[in-house]
Amino acid sequence: MLDYAFKVAISALLIVAVTEISKRSTLLGAALASLPITSLLAFVWLYWDTGDAQRVAELATNILWLALVSMIFFVSLPVLIKAGWQFWPSLSVSLALTATVYLAMAFLLKRLGIGD
Repeated sequence: MLDYAFKVAISALLIVAVTEISKRSTLLGAALASLPITSLLAFVWLYWDTGDAQRVAELATNILWLALVSMIFFVSLPVLIKAGWQFWPSLSVSLALTATVYLAMAFLLKRLGIGD
């Protein structure tokens, strides 16, 4: 149980750090958020829990493929906002679009024998 509390605390601190830094400088906040911190934490936690480096390698490969899909979100959200859409509808449409493409990519990767 202490392991989970530690993981949650470290993860939460990183999210708070991005938010607080972004209040002062969106560029610095973006730089911190763009680092693969979440992935790095996931690799460390997964290895810590399983001791299985092969599983970490598989996770890294799957993240690579799905990170490409996440670009749809980072393109569509600012485009919609700059086109005059309000924040919440822009966020909702961007998330829905990204989720749809994630599902399509997951289907494709499974068909190609990549991932679980």
